[in-house]
Amino acid sequence: MAGCAAVAPAWLCRHGDVLLYLMPSLALAVVIRALARRHPFFFIFTLAGTLCHELAHFVVGLVTFARPASLSVVPRRSAGGWQLGAVTLARVRWYNAAPSALAPLLVLMLPWWVAVLRTAPGWRFRWLDLALAVLLAPQFLACWPSPADWKIACRSWPALLLALAAWLVHDYLHGGIVRRLLQP
Repeated sequence: MAGCAAVAPAWLCRHGDVLLYLMPSLALAVVIRALARRHPFFFIFTLAGTLCHELAHFVVGLVTFARPASLSVVPRRSAGGWQLGAVTLARVRWYNAAPSALAPLLVLMLPWWVAVLRTAPGWRFRWLDLALAVLLAPQFLACWPSPADWKIACRSWPALLLALAAWLVHDYLHGGIVRRLLQP
């Protein structure tokens, strides 16, 4: 890794072991995705990811007072193919729509956390890592919000505007890029 900085960004050099550790899981995720599209039996391999995806909606819905009413991880046919799971939120408002709908993005923290723990200094690949790769692969498939989730998240546009305004004020007051852009 000594010559890494000459050819790659600094963040890549700092986290190269973690990214290398996650590569088998990413490759396996691609295989699982391809197999699950061909036959419903392979949905069994997506169950761990679906459970994490729906639990993320459920927990963030609880925390943001969106009142989760139901949770299901049983796959069923829908008009567009298969619906792997669902959470019904009874009180979606402008302030909790985006956090609740985009909660599956938090699922990415699970593989990252496992990889950071497993790649501590002096790490060596063990058989446990193969089992972890199989368990982490579905998380990569489940971390992206569905089109319906993105549509619900759009209800939070006022919160996005408030956050952007707060960031602009903070950046200006602390001499960031906004102040430099506004200087003559």
